[in-house]
Amino acid sequence: MADPLPLCYLNGEFLPLAEARISPLDRGFLYADAVYEVMPVYRGRPFRFSAHGERLARSLAAIGMEDPHSADEWRGILGGLIERNGGGDCYLYWQVTRGAQRGRTHAPLPQIPRTVFAFCAPWPPPPADLLENGVSCVTATDTRWARCDIKSTALLPNVLLRQLSVDAAASETILLRDGELTEASASAVHVVLGGELLVPPNSRRILPSTTRGAVEEVAARAAIACRVQAISESQLRAADEVWISAATREVQPVTLLDGHPIGSGRPGRLWRRVYEEFQRYKEELAGTPW
Repeated sequence: MADPLPLCYLNGEFLPLAEARISPLDRGFLYADAVYEVMPVYRGRPFRFSAHGERLARSLAAIGMEDPHSADEWRGILGGLIERNGGGDCYLYWQVTRGAQRGRTHAPLPQIPRTVFAFCAPWPPPPADLLENGVSCVTATDTRWARCDIKSTALLPNVLLRQLSVDAAASETILLRDGELTEASASAVHVVLGGELLVPPNSRRILPSTTRGAVEEVAARAAIACRVQAISESQLRAADEVWISAATREVQPVTLLDGHPIGSGRPGRLWRRVYEEFQRYKEELAGTPW
């Protein structure tokens, strides 16, 4: 990933990222008592802002916090940050913590001013050989906590699971729990079997993915049937195609899993249709209100 762009937002101010400071007593720092979002920005236009904002509000509610800003206020903050950093293609990270508390107590949860922080970074280019070769993944047991549906900043388990793929010179770690697919360390997972696109049902084990939702919509536009169902480890390994999707990945084909080819070992026909439709969808949205 490239270095972040120079200007950030912190508690009502746009300022140089190098000058941003928070209290060491901030509960986000001490407890990971915070939630966040990551959103693509294409040609200066945020992608699926409403879905990201709704998920942020759900995550906040799940940890007993109200959203500190309305949707219009978030538009002003995030749009202002994008504009100040030059627009174009980037991704935007924003985070809300419970705030800085004098002293350190687990409970009761304090009613104190929230810490709101956001920054932008250049759009990460996909692997140069993605269209031809796809990406490699490894599998691991899903050892994360029991509330994966909350987009919390408590990401140490995800970090350690992602490191497994780095150690194996792979792109991502796909997670299995009780013999079933959940998701990947930082991506949703899609499986193609018999010409049908399958995705695991949302639950507390899975983060409701905004990019997964976009992929499902694009698949429908490409006349590809999609079904939500539990996916076993054996179905994953026997799949015709496997894809991973995330805000900074869009949708990528998995061609090797634990060193074994998926399907033909090349990016699949349905993935290519969805990928091309996804690019058309982005072009259609350029310049439209968000």
